[in-house]
Amino acid sequence: MRLTSENAKIYVAGHRGMVGNAIWEHLSDAGYTNLVGRTSDELDLRDPHATRDFFAAEQPDFVVLAAARVGGILANDRYPADFIDDNLAIQQSVIRAAHETGVERLVFLGSTCIYPKHAPQPMPEDSLLTGPLEPTNQWYAVAKIAGHKLCEAFHRQHGDDMVTLMPTNLYGPGDDFDLETSHVLPALLRKAHAAKGTAPEGGDAPVTLWGSGTPKREFLYVEDLADAVRFVLEAPEEELRDAAPDGMLNVGVGEDLSINDLMALIQDVVGHEGPVEHDESKPDGTPRKLVDTSRMDALGWTAQTALRNGIEKTYDWYREQEALNVAR
Repeated sequence: MRLTSENAKIYVAGHRGMVGNAIWEHLSDAGYTNLVGRTSDELDLRDPHATRDFFAAEQPDFVVLAAARVGGILANDRYPADFIDDNLAIQQSVIRAAHETGVERLVFLGSTCIYPKHAPQPMPEDSLLTGPLEPTNQWYAVAKIAGHKLCEAFHRQHGDDMVTLMPTNLYGPGDDFDLETSHVLPALLRKAHAAKGTAPEGGDAPVTLWGSGTPKREFLYVEDLADAVRFVLEAPEEELRDAAPDGMLNVGVGEDLSINDLMALIQDVVGHEGPVEHDESKPDGTPRKLVDTSRMDALGWTAQTALRNGIEKTYDWYREQEALNVAR
């Protein structure tokens, strides 16, 4: 059932993370006044009993499942058990509780890493499970595939209105800039910023990229994803099912660029003029990850934020946070 009332209770799972916070703020700005959230300290979504008790007490009408353990290649490689175990537990707890308490619609946020490493480009939703995954993030990918299939199964067997959005690589205010756990765009933004004016002989120090820099990636500004979530919550169910019989919708911008070109764009935004080096002992990951957005296009939704504009906004936010940390 679609979201039509500004008073409908909407539970945003993971509302303190980059994605969840953007969704919360966007829904609030759109006039939705009955938003519910819990921090991980207040509610451990890996605990099915605590999660079921929360749903029984709050009785949310709609759920956005943005809670997840996330990270880049390094984090996925170091903590494979955490990535698959935590995400499977969170998804099963929330999706089952939503089913048992009669939630009107659940929107589950997946990831385009669910698609095969050598999927056709751009990647359509029906390329799921047609080939091997990228090994460096297979644990997270398997969990996200299971989450989507759980939604699909509850719809098929019980008629639950559960939809999965598969966003491409996300970035924006609130992103993780820790070089041990971050994704590529915030990592490069931080590296370029840190290298300004730090060369021993003066000028800007080099920035090192993992791998060859030739893989291509697509980047979606997090506030555009939040807009897509609201759009899907408000869409009539018959229209969603006509566009996506399996309940899965890619969310992207429809164009990509190489990591080398991304680095050049970030250098321009940051004002970094130092050299770019490559550590080719590190993995490249999937050669290309461009999503086919024809299903969302058919529904009438498109992303609005140009990559340069999004990077500028993200860099402004990062510098504000850095200044606050220095002030403390």
